[in-house]
Amino acid sequence: MFLLSKLFWVFAQPLSIAFLLAALATLLVFLGWRKLGGFAALLTALVLFVTLFTTAGTVALQVLEDRIAKPVEEPQSVSCMIVLGGVLENEVTTARGGIELNQAADRFVEALRLTRNHPQARILISGGDGSISGAYEGEAQASERFFSAFGIPADRLVKENTSRTTYENTLNTAELLKNQGLGNCLLITSAFHMPRSVALFRAAGIKVTPWPVDYRTSGIVRLSPDFTQPALNAQLTTTAAREWMSLMAYYLTGRIDSFFPG
Repeated sequence: MFLLSKLFWVFAQPLSIAFLLAALATLLVFLGWRKLGGFAALLTALVLFVTLFTTAGTVALQVLEDRIAKPVEEPQSVSCMIVLGGVLENEVTTARGGIELNQAADRFVEALRLTRNHPQARILISGGDGSISGAYEGEAQASERFFSAFGIPADRLVKENTSRTTYENTLNTAELLKNQGLGNCLLITSAFHMPRSVALFRAAGIKVTPWPVDYRTSGIVRLSPDFTQPALNAQLTTTAAREWMSLMAYYLTGRIDSFFPG
């Protein structure tokens, strides 16, 4: 299932769909089916226009981010913080060492901030190597370098270094929480990723307080043309498409109880 999902996403993201449609249009014209080729070319242009030159992806991502709000106040008592992986550039850190953070760095930064307010809380980092090859350093293992650089002792970390997907995050984390006797946990992940994550933890019977971070939209964007930032529009559309597809896949396979968990 893991390999299938990875291969599916190679072809299912918006720009890949546009490429496949363009290739189909070329083939149809070459075979003499000009009308069908023209229709495929029109679909190509439509996909590219929506992806590059509208706020459709931003709005789709914004809906996800707004689904589960962060609590107004921090809980008074926190025994652990579950931080889902996806923060480090695993390929780069494996080759070069050190700490190379990506756009989801807020997950680690917020966990670090919270450790100052809750000095007794453990930090459970859940995330291994999510690549197809499995050749890179697991994220939970590498995260120790980040937290130790800011004076967090290794014994405060609980490292789950084998999961490759959010579903595996949940299963493996549940076992660790039970073994460590931990409860009353904050769940820290990107806001757009929170609905799926919360639904999986609920399905596993783990009670968590959602603590979304890494917001990528302003929360006030409306659907409209946008010719100012095509590269960013494509990135946001790709992120939104992946998360919505993942929600649908998890719902259809029975891993979560609702298509759009709240």
